[in-house]
Amino acid sequence: MVAITARELTKTFDDVVAVQGVDLEVAPGEFLVLLGPTGCGKSTLLRMLAGFEEPTSGTVLFDGVPVTELDPRQRDIAMVFQNYALYPHLTVAQNIGFPLRLNPGPASDVAARVAAVARSVGISDLLSRYPVHLSGGQQQRVAMARALVRQPAVFLLDEPLSNVDASARAALRGEIVALARRLAVTTVYVTHDQTEAMSMADRIAVLRLGVLQQVGPPAQVYADPDTLFVAAFLGMPRTSLLEAAVYADAGRVVLDLGSQVLELPAGDPCTERLAAHHTERVTLVLRALSREPRSMSLHGTVREVENLGHEWLAHVDVGGVPSIRLDAPAPPPRSVAASTPYGFYPAYDLVEAPPMGEVMVRIPVPGRVSVGDELDVGVGPADLLLFDRAGRRIRFTEA
Repeated sequence: MVAITARELTKTFDDVVAVQGVDLEVAPGEFLVLLGPTGCGKSTLLRMLAGFEEPTSGTVLFDGVPVTELDPRQRDIAMVFQNYALYPHLTVAQNIGFPLRLNPGPASDVAARVAAVARSVGISDLLSRYPVHLSGGQQQRVAMARALVRQPAVFLLDEPLSNVDASARAALRGEIVALARRLAVTTVYVTHDQTEAMSMADRIAVLRLGVLQQVGPPAQVYADPDTLFVAAFLGMPRTSLLEAAVYADAGRVVLDLGSQVLELPAGDPCTERLAAHHTERVTLVLRALSREPRSMSLHGTVREVENLGHEWLAHVDVGGVPSIRLDAPAPPPRSVAASTPYGFYPAYDLVEAPPMGEVMVRIPVPGRVSVGDELDVGVGPADLLLFDRAGRRIRFTEA
């Protein structure tokens, strides 16, 4: 198994900074997911690890050995792309065995390796078919088998499930992880789908505008986001971002949302730490809430209801001011002086906040809610994710 290290990796295209000063460690045998919105630089970073893109600056190391100057074929990597790129005139078996033509061995050995990897990805009964006769999920399995037949040290996947239908995608997620575990191969997987990232990764690396925002186990990154961008990007259903002002007086601390306030309970450690931010304006992030009683509450009107089968998802207008302040605490681009100033970003980098100051409320079936209903929504200190004007986390405990 191979350890991968990226040191200060930067890639620019003319005056566009695609990847900026990324430092990243991938442990031997680890399944790491690069997660971020379209255009954030995750595929460019993956291609630099593979050797398909030459870094503008920085170094890539495999097991501590620099490989930045080596061609992809010399790095002992296998890569699966979003498009399957199968040879239409070859059978499944011939497609899988095609990489072995570079180092041909006895025909029996090649056939055995093809059969073995086909069994591992569940397509041993398709070896005589042609790609035109396969479904999207089956074609993606063939592409994976073709990449793995050489028994690579590093397995790289660039949004491999984007062209697969939803029913097959869920099954393939588990199969890819199980396969990587079984083969004990270091894996880096690129996706913009947070469901894929949360369900597959040992660790997630979140990127925004080519800048690495946070790296950690999925549960940790979700529960303890470092930046406003990470908090807004991770969360299903979508998170609510509300403008708020902090006021502290005589042991009382309130978050003023404009039309109503949240008063933190006296004596709580959260209250004491938040008092230090008296008069500051902050962004309050609230993930989906419940109707269960909490120490605080918000009152609002149901504007929309989604039926998810096992629960209702109510969009409740609490009269707050929605925020789109996603400025990340990162230095300005270093490589290209003419780059756009940090904080002005393309539209695809915005994480849309629910309109009209809404919060999302889960209501388990058989409960029911209708548009126009008035709801009291419970909010506890643990539900509050607060960020300053630079998008940095305001923590209630020592990091």
